[in-house]
Amino acid sequence: MGAKAQTSSCVQPESFAASWDIPEHLHYNHRPMNQIQSHRFDNGLVLVAEKIESAQSLAMSMLLPAGVAHEPDDQIGVATLLSEMMFRGTESLSARQHSDAMDDLGLDRTTGVDSLFLRLSATMIHTKVQEALPLLFDMVRRPALTAESLEPARDLALQSLEALEDEPQQKTFIALRQRHYRYPMNRCTMGEAQAIEKMSIEQLRDYKNKTFVPGGTILSFAGQFDFDKLKQLVGDLLGDWQGSREDIVLSGDEPARGYEHLTVESQQVHIGMAYDAVDETDEDAAMLQRAALAVLSGGMSGRLFTEVREKRGLCYAVYGTYASNKLMGVVLGYAGTTPQRAQETLDVMCGEFVRLSEGIEQDEFERAMVGMKTRLVMQGESTNARASAIAMDQHTFGRPRTLDELIARVDSVTLDKLNEYVKANKPGDMSIITIGPDALTV
Repeated sequence: MGAKAQTSSCVQPESFAASWDIPEHLHYNHRPMNQIQSHRFDNGLVLVAEKIESAQSLAMSMLLPAGVAHEPDDQIGVATLLSEMMFRGTESLSARQHSDAMDDLGLDRTTGVDSLFLRLSATMIHTKVQEALPLLFDMVRRPALTAESLEPARDLALQSLEALEDEPQQKTFIALRQRHYRYPMNRCTMGEAQAIEKMSIEQLRDYKNKTFVPGGTILSFAGQFDFDKLKQLVGDLLGDWQGSREDIVLSGDEPARGYEHLTVESQQVHIGMAYDAVDETDEDAAMLQRAALAVLSGGMSGRLFTEVREKRGLCYAVYGTYASNKLMGVVLGYAGTTPQRAQETLDVMCGEFVRLSEGIEQDEFERAMVGMKTRLVMQGESTNARASAIAMDQHTFGRPRTLDELIARVDSVTLDKLNEYVKANKPGDMSIITIGPDALTV
């Protein structure tokens, strides 16, 4: 199976105590240390695993280099179809037989598609891993992909796209992504109806053969396991798997950006905005950017909620978020309001993003930091969340990060550092999407 060379492990160091007042039970050094181990197989497959001693479950996350950014230009949606077809039987088992076999093990499983990856996720009782992994890996290596099962999958994909008309918030972000992000990261992860309608089973099989490969795939586990046995099992099942996929490269062409209005006769107006930020590879800057967004939109005490909704009553929903990977980073904002309040909502929301660079106060800083640390500690109690997190870390940084490392990074953020960051990183040119009866003034 080629299980030589690069096996490594790291144990979480003693956690930092927070410099601000935080409840004792949220200090992570009161929790058992978790060990993260990793191994790269000869075929390029990377295995990372975090042992959580208190867990009786085991979560798996498999990142396949088959996200929408990898799709051919005339096949936008092939990954979405493929993610559905993975549940429709294997070469040796019908869809019903395969589903029953996984249900007999109490195996929860799901697939999802984003820009970079098609993800297969599963959760199981840790004692069932030996029976579960062959069934899961057959979904990747030996899916049936029959012509008969394509039509139901196609219908579901098209229905999901049609349902966007009833999900204007999601539609806003899709339009914003297409306008602001660089190609091919600007693609809708749900695909395009015209391409999905024309997709053939041969195209799905070809895409699967090119992208369901070990080189570029990351397989992660979190929970209860014996690493040597897990590595042996994965090697036995996937050691003869072959192929590789290159990383995505962003286009040098400038996206459209600017302002776009989509006219819809409605009693609601949906506003989306985006501007560029640091990417995830600058760990210190990315943490500071998250802290800034926590001040702006960390809950009901965040500036957006307070200024746009509570003080002025302008909207029923407003928030901001920071989205990033190793290729790009972007700050996103959303507000849902009425036509009568839309212009003021846009003005105040954008103004709050800009006003952040004028400085942050001690009390709002402390609230934001406690919220960030609390979310990290809660993530540590979820095997699903940790499996997903260490897989993405492996992709972004070439190594998984422990929770204590992340908490220490949060602890290292000071008010002075954060104020220095926001003053040096004012919002750049914004892309804005509005959906509603009338265009706004930008």
